[in-house]
Amino acid sequence: MNARSALFDLYGDHLRIRSGHASVAALVRLLAPLDIAAPAVRTAISRMVRQDWLRPVRLPQGPGYALTPKCLRRLDETAVRVYRGGGASWSGRWHVLVVPPVRDRPRRERLRADLAFLGYAPLAETTWIGPRPSPELPALLDDLELAADRFEATLDGDPRELVGRAWDLDGIARAYEEWMEQAVDLVGALDDDAPDDRIFAARSRLVHGWRNFLFRDPGLPAELLPAAWPGEKARAYFEQEAARLLPAAAAFVTRNLDKGVH
Repeated sequence: MNARSALFDLYGDHLRIRSGHASVAALVRLLAPLDIAAPAVRTAISRMVRQDWLRPVRLPQGPGYALTPKCLRRLDETAVRVYRGGGASWSGRWHVLVVPPVRDRPRRERLRADLAFLGYAPLAETTWIGPRPSPELPALLDDLELAADRFEATLDGDPRELVGRAWDLDGIARAYEEWMEQAVDLVGALDDDAPDDRIFAARSRLVHGWRNFLFRDPGLPAELLPAAWPGEKARAYFEQEAARLLPAAAAFVTRNLDKGVH
């Protein structure tokens, strides 16, 4: 886990529902259990400020950083997807997105990454499909200053065949199985009397690994997935253990945020 990813996870999982800001000193203390050194934290903060994810603020504890509206919107949307529960119902219609060709390579790569994050897959360079319209799509297109034609359509053919071409379900299934093995080992290594900094670190790694599936799993409806889809077993385990470890992890965060308050 790198410092930038850890900061996104920290703000998204703990700070977003508190004040939305923290002092630099507190951020350094909170990432220390993840073996992330202070210089890496400060470098990641600077990068996130340049990208309009964080903004500097003055706090009673000293210099700090708060969420920008852009980051708050992304974290709120991400939280809904991370803890979304079972698969949503499906109307049988696909959301089709046709974007103009993007010549600039960095902008094109960002578009591809962001559309994949929202659950879309490319059928061609400029044509993408998703199982449902993403509420985050308009903001993404506005941010990239792109116009796009959007349709809802039914497929004349077997939707499972389309899914098999658009998404690597075998690869996603293997990733879930590998995550499960690692998650069980990670949680199982905690003693019953483990201190809260170790529980915070373990839960942070658990959540971070699970959040990576936002970039891989489009959240397809159950009727389009293979039987015994490993994502459901993995989700049940994640939700159980994330909830069980939360009180101790939250206590660690609160204690370190309160340091330096007079």
